[in-house]
Amino acid sequence: MSGHSKWATIRHKKGAMDAKRGKLFTKLIKEITVSARLGGGDIEANPRLRTAVSKARTNNMPKENIDRAIKKGTGELEGVDYTEIIYEGYGPGGVAIMVEALTDNRNRTAADVRSIFSKGGGNLGENGCVSYLFQRKGIIAYDLESYSEDEVLEKALEAGADDVETSGDSIEVTCAPEQFNQVLEFMQNEGFTHRYAEISNVPDATVELDHEKTAKALKLIETLDDHDDVQTVSSNIEIPEDYEFDA
Repeated sequence: MSGHSKWATIRHKKGAMDAKRGKLFTKLIKEITVSARLGGGDIEANPRLRTAVSKARTNNMPKENIDRAIKKGTGELEGVDYTEIIYEGYGPGGVAIMVEALTDNRNRTAADVRSIFSKGGGNLGENGCVSYLFQRKGIIAYDLESYSEDEVLEKALEAGADDVETSGDSIEVTCAPEQFNQVLEFMQNEGFTHRYAEISNVPDATVELDHEKTAKALKLIETLDDHDDVQTVSSNIEIPEDYEFDA
């Protein structure tokens, strides 16, 4: 899962900048609104909403923004009606890419995503063309400088996690999506502070490319991730250990 881990780490670090210019907040507000619309505004009774609100709080979103997004989802305040869409395609070197989006204009978002794939050296595919290569999992990562793998492993398994793996400078806990909030809250109560936490599409196997194709594929993934309507991007790219990222 190192390909997923590495990209999630990059996106997490990048997220601090996104939050400053409002982009991350916009995406989080969309997710909170849709979660409340589909499952109701009670955070404790709506696991998806609880996950979205937890992520918003982790990224220091003001409480009034969260409350307003929930009320827009439940219809207490007027809001935009977002539609969930999943796009699947291939990047440079044939890497599989899944894109999850929330949009108020399907035609606009589809055209934008298709254009990004094309300009980035990839191509948008049909539904189902790559989704079979991924599994939906909860991912919670902890800083290796702050915790040992053994102490995370002990508590994570007690919390109901499936696996713990060290990747780079992170200790990554994986669990079933339905166990995500339980594991996250248990670890928080035990005093563990996570680096990032999300429910995402994790590849069953990864593909390693040469450095040139890796750079092109990561550029495509980043461009997709930067789009306002895109919530998450998953790929089966395996990033070489000696690959140097731009500062």
